[in-house]
Amino acid sequence: MKKSICVFFILSSFFNVFADEFYYKNLSKIEMEVLRNDKVIGYSNYFFKHNGDTMVVENYTKFNIEMFGIKVFSINSKSKEVYQKDKLLSFESSTLQNDKKKFVKLVYDKNKHKFFINGSSYVGEANHENIIGNWWNARILETNTQVSPLSGSIKKQEVKFISEDEVEYKSKIIKLSKFKLKSTEDLPDDKKLDFDIWLEPNTGIIFKVNYNRLGSWEYRLKNYE
Repeated sequence: MKKSICVFFILSSFFNVFADEFYYKNLSKIEMEVLRNDKVIGYSNYFFKHNGDTMVVENYTKFNIEMFGIKVFSINSKSKEVYQKDKLLSFESSTLQNDKKKFVKLVYDKNKHKFFINGSSYVGEANHENIIGNWWNARILETNTQVSPLSGSIKKQEVKFISEDEVEYKSKIIKLSKFKLKSTEDLPDDKKLDFDIWLEPNTGIIFKVNYNRLGSWEYRLKNYE
């Protein structure tokens, strides 16, 4: 019972922050390191541009895994999200994953009040409440479904509060809330969502994301402005 009350308070607090004032309008960038087995192998950086009620978020993600000098896994991706008054209008991405091309083109249809997605894994309509599965947006913890930023596939999910935690960031101790995000549908192991996410609830900044898939992976906040 106490844990349920705590979860409600935490989620309510940072989503009320967004309701009162869209926090991300104050951001210019979020930089994250990508680690595998505790070794930095690349980056995932977000850049924010603001013009009145419009916000554009651009992401550049790149990492590479080599074994014995041979490339075994790589991602080189870029994307662009456009929001107006905190509502997603469009999303577009292009990704080279192990030399395989993936893409997403999403637009909001105002007449139908739905998204239309043309992606490498899915083509069709989607509920307007879907969130793009990027790590800059804390609303990924609020939604029941997310759109893959690489392929456009729609995945059902659930989010549970795990515990309070702390992390050292720029010589300061930051109090964080830890969540578990998991798939709620039967999917192949390599398609399932299973992430541990550490959030600073007062600002909505995601400080860390962990998951295991052919090794231990981590997206770790390096800097934000």
